[in-house]
Amino acid sequence: MDYMKMAADKTIEGMNAKVGGPFGATIVRGDEIIAVVSNTMMRDTDPSAHAEMVAVREACQKLGTMNLEGCTVYATCEPCPMCVSVMIWAGIKEVYYCNTSADADKHGFSDMHLRRYLKGEDNSVIDMVKVPDRPECDNLFEHFHKLQETK
Repeated sequence: MDYMKMAADKTIEGMNAKVGGPFGATIVRGDEIIAVVSNTMMRDTDPSAHAEMVAVREACQKLGTMNLEGCTVYATCEPCPMCVSVMIWAGIKEVYYCNTSADADKHGFSDMHLRRYLKGEDNSVIDMVKVPDRPECDNLFEHFHKLQETK
């Protein structure tokens, strides 16, 4: 199977339907195709609906787990930092991509501001402010662990 072509075909389908931009992804486990998606940002009015995010969501739903270890992603473009993060959280260890972030940047789809921020090169994109101790927040982790113990 040509998993990259599947992702590209789904991308064209999504663009033609005005669902999203020029990005698609396929997730497979072994020979099993788990998800083939396009970016759905325009349809969903959701800045997080990148193809890889949509694919991970769909794969987790289909498999009934947040653990996608053993799955491989084929993406039409180099995943942005958000998408890389979700794939790491899901346990995905292998990603193949075609176009680069520089290619995307040339066509007006830039994530360079995110990459510069994460490298510590530009803190102007967002102000991250640590709030002093708050009792209503400080005990949330303990509350979660107590709930897990009662299962």
